Amino acid sequence: MSPRWVAHLPFTAADLPAAQHFAGTLARSLTFLPEVDAGETTVSAEDEQGVRHRVFCDLPLDGGRRCVRRVEHDGDCTARRCR
Repeated sequence: MSPRWVAHLPFTAADLPAAQHFAGTLARSLTFLPEVDAGETTVSAEDEQGVRHRVFCDLPLDGGRRCVRRVEHDGDCTARRCR
């Protein structure tokens, strides 16, 4: 397995939900790249980078699939195929 790397891209947002929305939109826009694991997207405050907040639920489901919905979503999880 190839080593995994994390890109840190600072941006401004009004609050945590806005930051999660921005990061989720950015991650989903890059899912056409096989190297991107959008389900693992997190955000943190610039001065608290060790405290990360998940963007997507990413809960493991049956058949090797994971939930693609936002973290703390209402209702049932929705699956996607794992790479």
